[in-house]
Amino acid sequence: MNTNAIVIWLTGLSGAGKTTIAQELVRQLSRQGVKACNLDGDQLRKGLNANLSYSEADRTENVRRTAEVAKLMADNGIVPIVSLISPTQAMRSLARSIVSDHRFVLVYVNAPLALCEQRDVKQLYKKARLGLVTQFTGIDAAYEAPHDYDIELLTAYQDVLTCTASIQQYITHAYSTIDQ
Repeated sequence: MNTNAIVIWLTGLSGAGKTTIAQELVRQLSRQGVKACNLDGDQLRKGLNANLSYSEADRTENVRRTAEVAKLMADNGIVPIVSLISPTQAMRSLARSIVSDHRFVLVYVNAPLALCEQRDVKQLYKKARLGLVTQFTGIDAAYEAPHDYDIELLTAYQDVLTCTASIQQYITHAYSTIDQ
């Protein structure tokens, strides 16, 4: 599979399945000899983006920094699979412009809010509903569902292997002419 210089960007609500899909996709690509890694929003917020809040400006900066890192990785032959809520169209457009349109694959990990709340192992939705966490996407901060995605994954109905197969099929078809 040709994945040279591609950035795979997964967007969706917390609990939609972005990290699970990204981790499995990294495993599968690695088995195929493709250098890949997951740039996970939660992990980035513990290091590179630890100084950022959840204000709109800081969320935009979180996306900008992540896109710059993803671009550098892709430029060096590593396929970054970004799992980041990236809640607005403007933020995702910023990421796409940094990486470049022809190298950016936007994957909408779509799950209903109620299902995301059921899957909430960190209890963040519960805390947000109690007012203990503010500016939480899907509760008191908006999530703009993308309309310009390359792939939509319906994780209420599709398991992780079906989701990763959809991504791999898209990449194989869309990027079959890129030189290795």
